[in-house]
Amino acid sequence: MTASRAPRGTPVIGIVGWKNSGKTTLAVRLIEMFTARGFRVASIKHAHHSFQIDENDTDSARHRRAGSAQVAIVSQHRWALVTETGAAGEPDFHEVVAMLGPADLVIVEGYKTAAIPKIEARRAASAKDKALASGDPDIIAIAADAPDAHGGPLPVFQLDDVTGIADFITATLSLVRPRTGS
Repeated sequence: MTASRAPRGTPVIGIVGWKNSGKTTLAVRLIEMFTARGFRVASIKHAHHSFQIDENDTDSARHRRAGSAQVAIVSQHRWALVTETGAAGEPDFHEVVAMLGPADLVIVEGYKTAAIPKIEARRAASAKDKALASGDPDIIAIAADAPDAHGGPLPVFQLDDVTGIADFITATLSLVRPRTGS
């Protein structure tokens, strides 16, 4: 297995799988679970297509269309930084991780080829492609909806066993429960 820590020492876990395998649902439920356990979670979602976070005629969209290479959108409750990549293309995975703020855990959805520990999500209904675990030594477990899913030497969890998967991640990455109170 490769490095399981971000540049600041933050543990990283990936959720990978083919389209419609349950990656997003699993990632969201793990974020909820770890947050409920008191962890500060950062997440990265890899998209294979262009996407829009600032709507048509919002001020931030107008700034971007006017030529701003970066637009920071800031409010009392959240902020976002939109960066146009232009000819430079998609940033390297490790560059993206390095841009994240402090967290107790980083959950990554997608980035199948990233050299991080990953859990493969599998749904029987979308099992048209070869299992990823067979060719990726960084996959450390399988989460599947089929009761007879085979993981070889890897542990296999039910796709909806979020507590079991979170406990596995906690043990595997040696996560330390954050201190609460002052």
